[in-house]
Amino acid sequence: MELILSLIAGAVGGNIAGGLLKPMSLGTIGNSLAGVLGGGSAAQLMAMAGAGDLAGLAGGGDTGVLTVVIVAGALGGGAVMLALGMIRKMLFR
Repeated sequence: MELILSLIAGAVGGNIAGGLLKPMSLGTIGNSLAGVLGGGSAAQLMAMAGAGDLAGLAGGGDTGVLTVVIVAGALGGGAVMLALGMIRKMLFR
């Protein structure tokens, strides 16, 4: 369940980042794919780091875990979209 939420949040985060940073945007599909990649990666990193420990900071319990997973997925998706957008911009000047 957490992985699916993280992938969806990553796609949303990638599209939000693409909307805010138009020069780095990869298009809707590209932003979504980069976001899913970043969201999935963020979910795995959070699992390795112990998302349960961080959940206490976000309210504890299941709600805290879900909040951490969604926020991490969105931030990871936006970060990967931004990184890929910068690489694309450097390569295709």
